[in-house]
Amino acid sequence: MNGIASRFDFKDIQEKVSLHLRPWHRSFQFWVRAADIYTGYKVFQVRVSFVKDVQKQHAMWERQHELAADKIYAMCSDLGGFFLKVAQIIGKPDLAPAAWVKKLVTLCDQAPATPFDGVQRVLEKELGQSISGIFEKFDVNPLGSASIAQVHRARLRGDKNDVVVKVQHPGIQELMMTDIRNLQAFALYMQKTDIKFDLYSVTKEMETQIGYEFDFLREANAMERIHRFLYENNRKSPVLVPRVVQNLASRRVLVMEYIDGIPILKLGDEMAKRGINPGGKMAAAAKHQVALLDYGQVKDLPDQLRLGYANLVLAIADNDPVKAMESYRELGIGTVSNCGNEQQELLRLAQTMFDTKLPPGVAMLQPFSEDSSIKKIAVESFPEELFSILRTVHLLRGLSVGLGINFSCAEQWRPIAEEALYNAGRLKGANRKSRVRKPSSFRRFFWRN
Repeated sequence: MNGIASRFDFKDIQEKVSLHLRPWHRSFQFWVRAADIYTGYKVFQVRVSFVKDVQKQHAMWERQHELAADKIYAMCSDLGGFFLKVAQIIGKPDLAPAAWVKKLVTLCDQAPATPFDGVQRVLEKELGQSISGIFEKFDVNPLGSASIAQVHRARLRGDKNDVVVKVQHPGIQELMMTDIRNLQAFALYMQKTDIKFDLYSVTKEMETQIGYEFDFLREANAMERIHRFLYENNRKSPVLVPRVVQNLASRRVLVMEYIDGIPILKLGDEMAKRGINPGGKMAAAAKHQVALLDYGQVKDLPDQLRLGYANLVLAIADNDPVKAMESYRELGIGTVSNCGNEQQELLRLAQTMFDTKLPPGVAMLQPFSEDSSIKKIAVESFPEELFSILRTVHLLRGLSVGLGINFSCAEQWRPIAEEALYNAGRLKGANRKSRVRKPSSFRRFFWRN
């Protein structure tokens, strides 16, 4: 008996030591891989500078991007956790080199799934009942698995409609917090050496925003608020919002209405299959609706920030460098210029960061390029709360570029921005370029929350 007890004690000690060392091991893995990728680019920059032929330079860059893409993919795939989020953020056609995008796009929603016994433990602990007591049927294989949670299709007892059960991966919060702190340290180094942008503030807001995603009760509340508003203020809701099963929601479990549809990453292929031209008439798609399923990062904007951003939207839409500079100051974006045409570069930087339509001649953002606005205009301070806007615009731009749509969100949002500023007494009626007879409920909601 003593021998058996000793073996059990030893196993328990092993598990505790493993959990304690896990963050250190992840940190070591990150820094070794990040240093390898970074130094690879720095050495390559020196090597390519000796090549005078432009076409040969281009071919060399493509090869370097392919080598780096393999390493970045391996790091994000092996470490998982927060690095799957990173892959989703940078793996967009307008931001990263084509070789990166081609590799990283395959990581979206392909996080390793938690085995069913782990899912069962989380569910029963959070809901206080057995799975069989709650559900008539429960698909063991998940519909999909992302960095924070996975979703299963199920059916409640006594109901004829299917539901989706969102279950948080065990231990994922501690894991992702370790990852993001490593990224913050790397961001501090990068902004002091290569990228003259306040990356640290961006990563701090990422930490805050991702922290929200671990609270499914907060997400359920956001879903209910948006669902209620859309359905109360529209004859027909512009988007579908799943209903939450109120008595089956906790911090780590969320049960909601099942909505069948096409994932947005497969939208381009599906549109091509049906002969729909995204740049032309959309009559063929008029019968379909958009469903928004993930509300983990819903955020209310403070008045000062939303009005400052409204002013920046007008500056971008009007192509006004003076107004853009004023908006930077109002938003608290601190910049230092090392170029002659500061106002034009500030406008170009604003268009690049906060509009879905890239500036003329820009195919993608290249922070290491000597011609990039970030090289000419150093962003020394960037308000953390602006990151939520920046990421939203970036996601929209990645989608529009991927679908081949020449789309400017600033031009589309001009009436909303004018209305917000007009209602705040900061814009006279004579200066409004857009004529809106009556504020829509969407505009009222967007600019008051």
